[in-house]
Amino acid sequence: MNYRKLGHSDINISEVSFGCMSLDWSNTESERLLHSAIDYGVNFFDTADLYDGGKNETLLGNALKEHRKGIILATKVGNQLRPDGSDWDWNPSRDYIVNAVEQSLKRLQTDYIDLYQLHGGTIEDPIDEIIDAFEILQKEGKIRYYGISSIRPNVIREYVDRSNITSVMMQYNLLDRRAEETCLQLLDENNIGVLARGTLAKGLLAGKPAKEYLGYTETEVQNTIDVLKEATASDQPIGRTAMQYVLQHPAISSAVLGIRSQKQLEEGFSLSHSISLSNEIFAVLGKSNTPKIYAQHR
Repeated sequence: MNYRKLGHSDINISEVSFGCMSLDWSNTESERLLHSAIDYGVNFFDTADLYDGGKNETLLGNALKEHRKGIILATKVGNQLRPDGSDWDWNPSRDYIVNAVEQSLKRLQTDYIDLYQLHGGTIEDPIDEIIDAFEILQKEGKIRYYGISSIRPNVIREYVDRSNITSVMMQYNLLDRRAEETCLQLLDENNIGVLARGTLAKGLLAGKPAKEYLGYTETEVQNTIDVLKEATASDQPIGRTAMQYVLQHPAISSAVLGIRSQKQLEEGFSLSHSISLSNEIFAVLGKSNTPKIYAQHR
């Protein structure tokens, strides 16, 4: 496993990391999967207080407490569960953020969170108030760094201009290259690390049959898959090439993989053996489709 600096922080994270949203908190096998990931060299684990109403954080707290000093814990805030648990409401207020962190700390069984992220965000949010909340928590030592999870260019620009965010989590893969238009360059220029989710496009870039995806027709998706296969050595999985396409961009700090089974773990993290794509192969992959752009929130 290789490790990369997370933006301008002093944290080094595994270039392939564990997205914990899909883990079954009620299944004892989930803890074993987390431990196996550590054996693969993974040190970055991402969750959110929203996942399973906090039970996902509790799972991580129980499973990783003995490994706390050697791992990087990231969680998210902003989606407030209703008292009856029926749904959630967006609440990016300062008071909610500084109070919600206490529950996350308790569930994660730690006295600090390495990366605390706003779980979404809109241009209408009280952005200065949100930034102030994260800065307060950072000064108190409850969080080491903060970032946002967003694909909205207008929101990302505001936080780049007005805050000290360390990272942005956003979807990025060979079939979703919307971030290439402006976001990746902006974040790279400002030394803000990108945590890329959806790297394998729901498995389409790892061997699943082609189907419509984000406005691409099944035929267009199949064309990208065919180019990906041609660019991959016969003894290598195409998912490794797809992941390297993402990791090759200088803005990317880590590819965050969602794992829910031992098979996915083995297949996913076996892709972590980095290969370097030649400029020619990288260009060929980039021509396998016409990149989409963000139609909204520009």
